[in-house]
Amino acid sequence: MVKSPLNTSTLVLLHGWGLNQQVWSQFLPLLPAGQPVLTLNIPGYGGSPAPEPYKLELVLEQLAAQIPPQSVLVGWSLGGLLAIELAARYPEKVSRLGLVASSPKFLKDAGWPGMDAAVMRQFAQSLQQDLATTVDRFLAIQAMGSSSARQDIKLLRQAVLSLPLPSAHSLNQGLTWLAELDARPLLQALPIAVSGLYGRLDSLVPAAVLAELQRLKPEADWTLLDKASHAPFISHPDLFLSWVLKLL
Repeated sequence: MVKSPLNTSTLVLLHGWGLNQQVWSQFLPLLPAGQPVLTLNIPGYGGSPAPEPYKLELVLEQLAAQIPPQSVLVGWSLGGLLAIELAARYPEKVSRLGLVASSPKFLKDAGWPGMDAAVMRQFAQSLQQDLATTVDRFLAIQAMGSSSARQDIKLLRQAVLSLPLPSAHSLNQGLTWLAELDARPLLQALPIAVSGLYGRLDSLVPAAVLAELQRLKPEADWTLLDKASHAPFISHPDLFLSWVLKLL
């Protein structure tokens, strides 16, 4: 693939629930040489310090302090939900927004496709019993349906184990945000370019959400990969790179 010219804006990558910044390790070498890039840990993940109390406003403040002005912010899954909040609250930090297998509202309700509340409760309950097994289960779900699922899970597991596991408190609060946050009004009002990348085989953020996102923000660029699941940057790195370069 011919890589496009360098964009001097910093590309900031924000991981999802249960993982850490190392999840991008397979993708980073594909970027054009010299492209400024920054991978962040959500506070409390990967050994990064967590604010006390662990509130959304303090987590966003801690993330914003690390993001250069006018960055291109790409968030995956929970990271995308936090990225919407960051772009709305710290507009000087974000010039463009990319959402990967993410939604402004993760929980399903009448008229909005999403995760079943029962699945969310199951994760919350199992967290209390066995943190490592719960995260491992989540990794398997993220790669489900991908033609390279076995390899995807292996790479995801390696990424998780390369840094300390997040605390149960951070994980539990992340699930609360996934269950309760509704950032649709924030996303709709963003005055910047927004692009989204999704997988038709995703079992966590269903492909049906794209129709709703297009109605919510028709000027944005929404893309669906037919054979991808919840982690397209691992299962389809070349297509993900093309999407990122277009966003840059």
